[in-house]
Amino acid sequence: MADQASMTENQESTAKEVEEARTAVTASLSSIGNSVTADLQARANDLHENAAAIEKQEKELAKQTAALAKQNDQFQTLLDKSTKSLNEVGDVQNWAEMIERDLLVVEETLRLAEGREERENASGTNGWT
Repeated sequence: MADQASMTENQESTAKEVEEARTAVTASLSSIGNSVTADLQARANDLHENAAAIEKQEKELAKQTAALAKQNDQFQTLLDKSTKSLNEVGDVQNWAEMIERDLLVVEETLRLAEGREERENASGTNGWT
C-alpha cells in the first residue's frame, strides 16, 4: 500500500508539475502575443498620426502653391507692363532720333541753300549724318 500511496503521490506531483508547466507555457505565449500586439498597435497608431500630419501638410502645400501661383501671375503682369513701357520708351527714343536726323538734314539743306560755311551744329556734329 505504501507503494500505491507513493505512486499516487508521484502521479499527483507529476500532474501538478504538468499543470504548472502548462500554465507557464500559456503565460509565456500570452506574454509574447501581447508584446507583438502592443508593437503592432504602436505602429498602427504612428501610421494613423503620420497620415493625419501628411494630410495637413498637403493642405498647407496646396494653399502655399496657390498663393505662389497668384504671386507669379502678378509678377508676370508687372513684367508685361514693364516690357510694354520699355518698348514705348524705345519707340520714343527711335522717334526722337529720326526727328533729330531730319532736322540735321533740313539744317544742312538750308545751309547749302543759303551758301553759308559749314560750322558745328547744336548736336555737336558737323553737317548731317
